[in-house]
Amino acid sequence: MTEAALVQPRNRAILLMITAILCFTLMDASAKALSLRIGIVPTVWARYTGQMLLVLVLVAPRLRTVVHTRHPWLQFLRSVLLMSATALFFTGISLIPLTDAAALMAVNPVLITLGAALFLGESLGPRRIAGIAFALIGAMIIIRPGSDVFSIAALLPLGAAACYSAYSLLTRRLGPKEDVWTSLFYTGLVGTVLLTLAVPAFWRMPDAAGWGLIGLITLFGTFGQLALIRAFSLGEASMLAPYSYTGLVFAAAWGALFFAELPDFWTICGALVIAGAGLYVWHRETYRR
Repeated sequence: MTEAALVQPRNRAILLMITAILCFTLMDASAKALSLRIGIVPTVWARYTGQMLLVLVLVAPRLRTVVHTRHPWLQFLRSVLLMSATALFFTGISLIPLTDAAALMAVNPVLITLGAALFLGESLGPRRIAGIAFALIGAMIIIRPGSDVFSIAALLPLGAAACYSAYSLLTRRLGPKEDVWTSLFYTGLVGTVLLTLAVPAFWRMPDAAGWGLIGLITLFGTFGQLALIRAFSLGEASMLAPYSYTGLVFAAAWGALFFAELPDFWTICGALVIAGAGLYVWHRETYRR
């Protein structure tokens, strides 16, 4: 295969990755606004139920084909991981500024690099280990354990990052083995079923604005997932990971625009350390290739 033939899928994967991150940050901003109105569990339930209904409408003509999967347990596991990441992150952004949560969540590209080495057979040398260590240092700068600004809520985005990294690696593992719509279908199905069992105990009826936010979460979440799955089907996890840092810019913009949240000095410093660590790891991988 020629170099030009290789570049085209790579560029498409990068564009899809950035599109996915844009959709996810808009979904997060919508979820933060909605959670203040109806609570966390109904917000997470709305995110998955809305996605499930939209996917059913889109795949109805070929539903029998879409529901067929050769890897049911992997689909179930990746769906649970994503649902856990969503619940942890939505809870986090309801308690701390959106930019802080996004900066902490930004450790996930480095965690993906670590996971790719441990589970996908990619090498793990001292430079990658150093990148992972510095990313965690950046997270500690933002959290500042022992200081007056530290809160348990700040740990929630880190838990979300770990779950999301595992989900991304499983998505990459499935790759072209599964239809994109099949993966999207099971992501919505598992989350919807599990959350429907829990939501009655927490339900609060949304107002008109709340229903509008539910619609936005559905659209952004569904198309973000579709773009992400397609991106990981076309490109390597380690190649795409750095583009997750565009989420820091998007989150800062939405936080300032919609919630009047401006990142403080230490959040900016920690975010730069995390992004720098991830970009260093990416540079070393590119250089070695």
